Amino acid sequence: MTLIPQRLLGEALKLSASQYPDKTALIFKGEEFSFSEIYNRSLILASYLKRAGIKKGDRVAIFLNNSWQSVVAIYGISLSGGVFIVINPQTKANKLQYILNDSSAKILITSGVSKNELSLALIDVPFLKEIIVTDNIDVSGKITIQSISLEIILKSENPSSVQTTVIPNDLAALIYTSGSTGFPKGVMMTHQSMVFTSWSLIEYLRLTDKDRILLILPLAFDYGLYQLIMAITVGGTIIVEQSFTFPATIYKSIEKYKPTVFPGVPTVYAMMIATGKQTGLKFDCIEKVTNTAAALPAEFIPDLKMIFPNALIFKMYGLTECKRVCYLEPELVDVKPNSVGKAIPGTEVFLLSADGEPVQAGEAGILYIRGPHVMAGYWNKEDLSKEMLKQGKIPGERILCSNDLFKMDEEGFLYFQGRTDDIIKTRGEKVSPIEIEKTIYRINGVKEVAVIGIADKVMGESIVAFVTSYPDTDISKEIILRECTIHLESFMIPQNVILLDVMPKSSNGKFDKFELKKLIANEK
Repeated sequence: MTLIPQRLLGEALKLSASQYPDKTALIFKGEEFSFSEIYNRSLILASYLKRAGIKKGDRVAIFLNNSWQSVVAIYGISLSGGVFIVINPQTKANKLQYILNDSSAKILITSGVSKNELSLALIDVPFLKEIIVTDNIDVSGKITIQSISLEIILKSENPSSVQTTVIPNDLAALIYTSGSTGFPKGVMMTHQSMVFTSWSLIEYLRLTDKDRILLILPLAFDYGLYQLIMAITVGGTIIVEQSFTFPATIYKSIEKYKPTVFPGVPTVYAMMIATGKQTGLKFDCIEKVTNTAAALPAEFIPDLKMIFPNALIFKMYGLTECKRVCYLEPELVDVKPNSVGKAIPGTEVFLLSADGEPVQAGEAGILYIRGPHVMAGYWNKEDLSKEMLKQGKIPGERILCSNDLFKMDEEGFLYFQGRTDDIIKTRGEKVSPIEIEKTIYRINGVKEVAVIGIADKVMGESIVAFVTSYPDTDISKEIILRECTIHLESFMIPQNVILLDVMPKSSNGKFDKFELKKLIANEK
């Protein structure tokens, strides 16, 4: 058989469908889909998108919960030559509208157009020409934008090959992540970078076509997205769950489908450990446990070994702008329990001081990343791109500045020390303090707001809001949290609200976040 190289992201599905046509590629809500079924449905959608006017580089947004439809949407868009954008289904109307307009998305694939957040977002989206609805809801009269059912599209024709002029340097996806300005930024990822990254991850995770990956993370989260990409690429099986909201349901799914790979985050593992201490929770089928988003506390490791007695435990660190930076070989998890390891295969990392000078082993420095996995930049944000992408070692090369502080030992192992910017990383999500502050400032009577992140072993960072108010106003923690619940995604809602009489300020008049952190320490 002639070996066909993978150059484009969508080609992985084509190759796996050719090699494993009848093998189960995806399991969702008890229904199994073969590689050929997923590929054929993706081809049909790709053909439709082309007829609907999608050209190379046009953006198509996906606003769905994890499902077989979201998988078909991702690969259908990719095969059509379009650029896919997966938007977290928790996203509120104002941010959803911002992403649709910022990306100039031409088509939106979604469900429940009648839902409040979505209907509000669709009030003013001039670039959006069509909506593809997955749940067979009649949206006529509810929106003025042309709409069609995905079911009708998939029944309308037989799959046929789709020709595009896409090359590896072209964009494959925009992955939106919170920015320091309060507006999300679209991280530009090319086919070349995503294909390289997926194979690098497959290599160090030791994945094969025998692996079955359990997906409990949203596909809008790059950690979740790459579980799908890796499973499709290697010819494995992805077991799709919508979330970890109901752990008992996930545990039943594990018992039934016997996944071999469990990707999670510390908040998930904390819940499992608590249950395990009470019930003796144990899953013998899991062979690989992975963690990223927030550092996995060394204290979790013994308990995870009890729950997953046959599993290798992979500690990792990454950021959306390059997907993954480093990983710790599972055999070293007890030897170097506080390290996040070394650079992923095919990439390089190094530490520099604030002045751009190399630092010695054991000294803190800012982490820089080289490799094909580095983003092309932020969509329509050249100034912000220049802040993150710096001149590399080779003329014309751009390397990624993580803005995170690390130490490196004599053997080259990395140890996370903290962040150098204001972005809060909680529950695997990047959160802009400004976005939360703006929401709280809308409350009548609020005078000043400062939001900070506090180190947390489970969440990475917990969110704390400090608030002062004008005299004779009725401001309470309950009012503030209610407003945040209405206007913010759940992971952005502060874990703690502290009402102050006076906001501490530095000599230049800025809020003194060092003093605010001392207030937290005093509360404890």
